[in-house]
Amino acid sequence: SGAGLASRRNAPTAPFPCPRALGCRALGALSGQACLPRGDQLVGRFDGTQAAHRLPPGRRGGREGPAPSAQKPTPSGFQKRIINAEKSEFNEDQAACGKLCIRRCEFGVEEDQEWLTLCSEEFLTGHYWALFDGHGGPAAAILAANTLHSCLRRQLEAVVEGMVATQPPMHLSGRCVCPSDPQFVEEKGIRTEDLVIGALESAFQECDEVIGRELEASGQVGGCTALVAVSLKGKLYVANAGDSRAILVRRDEVRPLSSEFTPETERQRIQQLVGALSYPELLAGEFTRLEFPRRLKGDDLGQKVLFRDHHMSGWSYKCVEKSDLKYPLIHGQGRQARLLGTLAVSRGLGDHQLRVLDTNIQLKPFLLSVPQVTVLDMDQLEPQEEDVVVMATDGLWDVLSNEQVARLVQSFLLGNREDPHRFSELAKMLIRSTQGTDDSPIQEGQVSYDDVSVFVIPLHHQGQGHSSH
Repeated sequence: SGAGLASRRNAPTAPFPCPRALGCRALGALSGQACLPRGDQLVGRFDGTQAAHRLPPGRRGGREGPAPSAQKPTPSGFQKRIINAEKSEFNEDQAACGKLCIRRCEFGVEEDQEWLTLCSEEFLTGHYWALFDGHGGPAAAILAANTLHSCLRRQLEAVVEGMVATQPPMHLSGRCVCPSDPQFVEEKGIRTEDLVIGALESAFQECDEVIGRELEASGQVGGCTALVAVSLKGKLYVANAGDSRAILVRRDEVRPLSSEFTPETERQRIQQLVGALSYPELLAGEFTRLEFPRRLKGDDLGQKVLFRDHHMSGWSYKCVEKSDLKYPLIHGQGRQARLLGTLAVSRGLGDHQLRVLDTNIQLKPFLLSVPQVTVLDMDQLEPQEEDVVVMATDGLWDVLSNEQVARLVQSFLLGNREDPHRFSELAKMLIRSTQGTDDSPIQEGQVSYDDVSVFVIPLHHQGQGHSSH
């Protein structure tokens, strides 16, 4: 695929290791299975894939070594990174990529036997990229990196017969119970891409359930955001649950391909969940669902102050009551906004055991695992040589805007047209830019101290061939 990845990642020694058993490693070219369970369906080769990290000052360096079930890493420079602003001992970012193979389910064929070989030409094939930004430890991100692609493959196989049809049939068997069934499908506007979107949504939900069971069984906690891109049948699908971001960069255009889901952006949904007619008991009488410009004090009692509720995108005034002095359901602004004073994202995977400090209030009922899916039609786009998608965790976007990243990308690709590893080098350059190097546009003192992982995906050949079937 030629895609480039730059990151600092942990090296799982088993599909679900204890976080304290993790080390750190540099990733080179991936061939076959990369950090995936034995016999799984995600295979591929991504030459030049790169990982990089830096330990905080005063901390001993980690050991580097080849990933399990992967080829020896290609030579690469050592890039400077900070591990999670020293909030945790381990980097909490994880990544996965590979060739996705979808087969028609055949009765009597053993699943493990089916996948002893690489994808046959008769299968529907595509490519998969995923970034997972963990919180509360790396466990959920590791599980997601090892699980989500399998969930997606199963969900796609359940609808593959409809995907290869010109129009998805009403009945998957092809049986026509009602002569006007095709007309009903057409009137609903159901397209092939809607089956892929549904598969992605269901895969996220399934993966979330798997993570919940595994973390409970192992006594571990945590959650993660998930940003996934799938190239399939001439279209690129970008699915996001959390605050990572993907953008399309062309010679004269930058286009967002995802929206960020934080307590602030999903305020109305979260407030409505605990409205008087919904589930106010979720707050256990400890929080107020109303939003005010600041945290109210005793001196505000009886005064009319600005507020808004779940039904309001605008503001109004209300007379402050004693219940309004409770800690707000959503507090803070921008990147500092927190749900129940605890979590900075409103969508993602995991967090089944997460509770507000010193209370029994669970956060999971407020969270969604369902992603928003954006579809990019490669044939309509007619991508050029320098057209790329940049996927990155929030550590990049904390310090660089879409436009700043686009300018860095355009300038780098223009000056490195003959470099066969330019996309991998570009991913590394973007990471270095978060540290104020490589002519970075960020101001001194605004460097990123969070984990940062970046994929750079070239689009030039993604729309050609439509993947095989």
